Amino acid sequence: MHELGILVEVVKTVEDFARKNNLEKIDTLVLQIGELSEIVPQYIKECYPAAVDGTMLDGTNLRVDILPGNGICQKCNKVFNIIEGKGKCTHCKSRKFEVISGHEFMIKEVIAC
Repeated sequence: MHELGILVEVVKTVEDFARKNNLEKIDTLVLQIGELSEIVPQYIKECYPAAVDGTMLDGTNLRVDILPGNGICQKCNKVFNIIEGKGKCTHCKSRKFEVISGHEFMIKEVIAC
């Protein structure tokens, strides 16, 4: 489970951001995770309390937004969800596509009190 290590780095990044912007208290941290990424959102949620324990994020809320894993079909040029299409274009059934989203992992927002 590499999610805990990832969250430890996220906490460091957010604490640095908070200090540079004179934020004393953070209410909510919002992360974006692509549905094609190797990061498991449920593990992120489960590891969060341990990752923030004893930091300025201790007691904050975590919100995880899932970004769709979309591809663009090289045959019909339509955008489709790769997971819903099970690796095939949902319009023409071609398996030739380019991934255009879904591998992301980002800190979207830090909401201060």
